[in-house]
Amino acid sequence: MTISSEKWRADFPILHQVVNDEPLVYLDNAATSQKPTAVLKAVEEYYHTSNANVHRGVHTLAERATTQYENARETVRRFIHANETAEVLFTRGTTTSLNWLAQSLGDAIVEPGDEIVISYMEHHSNIIPWQQLAKRKQAKLVYIELTGDGQLDMDDARKKITDKTKIVSLTHVSNVLGSITPIKAIAELTHAKGGVMVVDGAQAVPHMPVDVQALDADFYAFSGHKMLAPTGIGVLYGKREWLDKIEPIEFGGEMNDFVGLESSTWKELPWKFEAGTPNISGAIGLAKAIDYLEIIGMNEIMEHEQEIVDYLMPKLANIEGLTVFGPKNPKDRTGVIAFNLESVHPHDVATAMDMEGVAVRAGHHCAQPLMTYLEQQSTARASFYLYNTRADADKFVEALIATKEFFAYGLN
Repeated sequence: MTISSEKWRADFPILHQVVNDEPLVYLDNAATSQKPTAVLKAVEEYYHTSNANVHRGVHTLAERATTQYENARETVRRFIHANETAEVLFTRGTTTSLNWLAQSLGDAIVEPGDEIVISYMEHHSNIIPWQQLAKRKQAKLVYIELTGDGQLDMDDARKKITDKTKIVSLTHVSNVLGSITPIKAIAELTHAKGGVMVVDGAQAVPHMPVDVQALDADFYAFSGHKMLAPTGIGVLYGKREWLDKIEPIEFGGEMNDFVGLESSTWKELPWKFEAGTPNISGAIGLAKAIDYLEIIGMNEIMEHEQEIVDYLMPKLANIEGLTVFGPKNPKDRTGVIAFNLESVHPHDVATAMDMEGVAVRAGHHCAQPLMTYLEQQSTARASFYLYNTRADADKFVEALIATKEFFAYGLN
């Protein structure tokens, strides 16, 4: 392996347990990742030694908390290669970030008859906010088609992104298919037509190097809990030129410069968008998670997942009655593997595999338009991360075969 998974596994206490009399094999990382001891300790240490509200006090604890919170912002800036910390906004997660944009950016630039372009493989968080915007502004929502193996169809993208396009919002990595969108190429098409490029990076940032400036994304959203950090913390990156133009959609303390009886003014970036007490401990935990990821190396994590997928795919291809969705080439996907077993409901598959100690997810994965596109009601999904090993992949295959045989025997 490119990285020593066994070495890093030791840092994740939750992985060292028995579930249903079997050692736990956690393969639900696309839903949320587990947290290393370093992150858990960082959050605990904050509450033990530095708990105070940020930006509002001159006492020692307040200054200490503010320093840690703003240092976390700088850590994020460096990690995603933003130009300045003013371009890094802390949010509750990707869903919040995309809703902010659909309301603030969308209401500012979209007019009746304009078009908003997304794809069939988007998460609901990158569909519904744009649906609501289209309804409010009498705009049109346009979907880019997929190729036969579940990648974005670039030929169709060139047709769909036109002079009518105001916003293009695409996932960097599909949470179902694992396919990787060529964001830089899409951004070039979008900007050539005068549009704004928004990226849902929830499934990308944890698994590969991301340089928002190299991608030329105007906005880029991601969540902490999928990349070893606590729940409830996320990031919205935005180019300063756009953040200066658009208005906040949440109002209250922290974000204002002056409040009068009839009107108010806002603080400078990034604080004008961060109303109320933020998730201070979450930001500190996110910074520690980034430190942890950088010790391993994002290129190494990406290569590790590709090696597991490369090892696993031929084994899955040998299971009769198994359908795997998404690209077959590991270079075209991450460690997200959606699959269905013939004549067995995905929920039954997931339940049976849980009895073998293997945690996978089943359902529509908040991607019902994609399920319709694939002519499926739901799928099962395994998703790998840095602490998963070839042994985990072997156990996954063994549990899948055992599940198939159990239901075949029951039917007989």
